[in-house]
Amino acid sequence: MEYQVQVQRLQSQPTAVVRRRASSQGLATVVPDACGTVWNVLRAQKVAGAGRHVAVYWDGQINLEVGAEVESPFAGHGEVVGSATPAGTVATAIHFGPYNRLSEAHQAIRQWCADHGYTLAGPNWEIYGHWQDEWNRDPAKIRTDVFYLLHDRGESPA
Repeated sequence: MEYQVQVQRLQSQPTAVVRRRASSQGLATVVPDACGTVWNVLRAQKVAGAGRHVAVYWDGQINLEVGAEVESPFAGHGEVVGSATPAGTVATAIHFGPYNRLSEAHQAIRQWCADHGYTLAGPNWEIYGHWQDEWNRDPAKIRTDVFYLLHDRGESPA
């Protein structure tokens, strides 16, 4: 798949999440399970305005936060805590297709950044489109937005 990588500035988006650590092989189980945990709490707490599922990968050790967008900061309940996506300049691309091919979008963004002189700041994240029944028949239509936080051009990496 060919990806159109764009650079833009984003504001932080409040989230309700659980914190996990996973292996790359375990992500296919950890992410959906964590999303279910968060949605169960959001429903039970009657949190209005909950949005799309989100997975934020904080580092190369795959320490991650998985949950959902919320309209305002979430106070927390049990293991589900309030957090937010990073704010700043990002490189982003849209992936259409099954989740097991998301690594292609990640690789395309990393390569584009290297080719265009952008330095990755560390965190990256995925925002998953709301599930649609047609995706069961045609997984090529599944939408996931992928983001990589960048160091601003005038900023030196830490």
